[in-house]
Amino acid sequence: MSRIGIKPISIPEGVTVGLKDGLITVKGKNSELTYTFHPNIKVEIQDKSIVVSRKNDNKLNRSLHGLTRSLIFNMVEGVTNGFKKVLEVNGVGYRAQKQGKELVLNLGYSHQVKIPEVEGITLSVEGNNKVIVSGADKQKVGQVAAEIREKRPPEPYKGKGIKYENEHIRRKEGKAGKGKK
Repeated sequence: MSRIGIKPISIPEGVTVGLKDGLITVKGKNSELTYTFHPNIKVEIQDKSIVVSRKNDNKLNRSLHGLTRSLIFNMVEGVTNGFKKVLEVNGVGYRAQKQGKELVLNLGYSHQVKIPEVEGITLSVEGNNKVIVSGADKQKVGQVAAEIREKRPPEPYKGKGIKYENEHIRRKEGKAGKGKK
């Protein structure tokens, strides 16, 4: 039995869940999310909770059981509280700013890097060096944060670049100077 898949998901106040033909819709105060689950997985609503089960124990169904439960749990969590990732921009002259619906990054290139806001995702800037990516869809928040980080990943010598707030960059020592034998 899947340890994660068998846990019921409680439905908090203010969240409505709809099931129809392999499609689950979760609607809350923040937004509305939908997910089409595999036909071998059975999702039921039982007195203020969502129960995920599988039809049989073949390998595909076992792997989809916990995955489906986790995705539905993240949907419920996203429409109630939302998700956020915080990125830090480190380096001399590196900075982030918001211009309308675009995030503008100065990252040491000859041009500014402009990132448009994606539907369902909010980009905000704190100070000159903190970018906050927030939204209801956990996968989208992580994807947008990864795409922003990709514009200038942190380098190991001086630590310049864009990193996650709690990410630790393993630093390397520079070249050994001349004259040391």
